[in-house]
Amino acid sequence: MDFLLSGVAACGACVFTNPLEVVKTRMQLQGELKSRGTYQVHYRNVFHAFYTIGKVDGLVGLQKGLVPGLLYQFFMNGIRLGSYAVIESSGYIHTDGRVSAVKTTIAGAVAGVAGAVTGSPMYLVKTHLQSQSTSTIAVGHQYKHEGLIHALAGIYRKHGILGLWRGSSAAVPRVSVGSSAQLCTFSSSKELVNDLQLFPKDSWLVALSAGMISSVVVVLVMTPFDVVSTRLYNQPVCSMGKGELYKGFAECFSKTLRKEGLTGLYKGLGASYFRLGPHTILSLFFWHELRKSYQQVR
Repeated sequence: MDFLLSGVAACGACVFTNPLEVVKTRMQLQGELKSRGTYQVHYRNVFHAFYTIGKVDGLVGLQKGLVPGLLYQFFMNGIRLGSYAVIESSGYIHTDGRVSAVKTTIAGAVAGVAGAVTGSPMYLVKTHLQSQSTSTIAVGHQYKHEGLIHALAGIYRKHGILGLWRGSSAAVPRVSVGSSAQLCTFSSSKELVNDLQLFPKDSWLVALSAGMISSVVVVLVMTPFDVVSTRLYNQPVCSMGKGELYKGFAECFSKTLRKEGLTGLYKGLGASYFRLGPHTILSLFFWHELRKSYQQVR
């Protein structure tokens, strides 16, 4: 039940934040192909990107990749938050009745690795679909998938089963680091809010305020990994299934830093917060409230 509730909570957040994920993906990809003579920059900031995509691709364009996005959230966060919930309920993250930052960080990282590996194929397809756009505002490599099934079948046919896990070298550190930061700050913040007695102990405001604190830390820590992850997943590949732009996480990170500077690793920071912030807050809030309701029913 912990795994199911975690997946449902993440899906609930995804419905609201998917348009911001589309904006974030596009902003992280623009300017990537400068070395190939196509410096694609169409979005000045998150608001301009939102307006441009809505105007050119329509409102449907802002919900591109929703189906694989929901499946990714269900499997990745179902495994990640579900695993963490089991570890937490077993008492492994506490020392003398208090939340241990070290134990929480380790538990979050382990849960994050499990979730990242499980959800990687859905993240791959989601990134491909969200980057697809009308040629006048297109950025990054453009795949021609017609939908989830068509994308999975095409990738499998060309590159085999391992092709569905291409880019996972970026997904594992990205989710692992983000998971550690998120769950550590969420657990610690929830305990801090309870200690300060700002709200009644079982109030939904405790989870909401802890999620808001956690969201800021997650975005600052996770954005460079997120930029690298998006670029690795979306890059064109050769007939052997190997990336044409980057060999792996380290090369993508170093190339982006060298050619675009530190700001290149924080591309789409505003979009990242507008997406990761609400998603972190909503998913952790839904997760906390669903678990609390289930325990009361039991």
